[in-house]
Amino acid sequence: MTKDTMQIVREQDVVPFRNRVRELSTKIGMSLVNQTKLITAASELVRNMLKYANGGKIILEIISKNGQTGVRLTFVDEGPGIENIPQAMQDGFSTGRSLGLGLPGAKRLVNEFDIKSKVGSGTTVTVTHWKNGR
Repeated sequence: MTKDTMQIVREQDVVPFRNRVRELSTKIGMSLVNQTKLITAASELVRNMLKYANGGKIILEIISKNGQTGVRLTFVDEGPGIENIPQAMQDGFSTGRSLGLGLPGAKRLVNEFDIKSKVGSGTTVTVTHWKNGR
């Protein structure tokens, strides 16, 4: 299985990251619709990481489970953390004067979504989209 790590420290790092997500999803034969969902979710999450935590690292993996193949992305930052995850997962909630669709929107676009955060230590968001995902 493929596993890469990319550091994201500035806006210019976003395009190579998106291209790498596209490469991995293409490599496993993911449909264009599912690629678009994954790349859209990934774009939102990487922008959050830049905006709220001044960047971080992303682990990109091709994984297999129960005969399915997918792409898993793990976003790790050392930012301020999220005080109230359930609140942050509600549509319309934002601490940054945005539409507040980032986290819940990203969750709707992928098959699996997990978020862990500790105030003062950072946040880890893991998303997985399967080749034949919805």
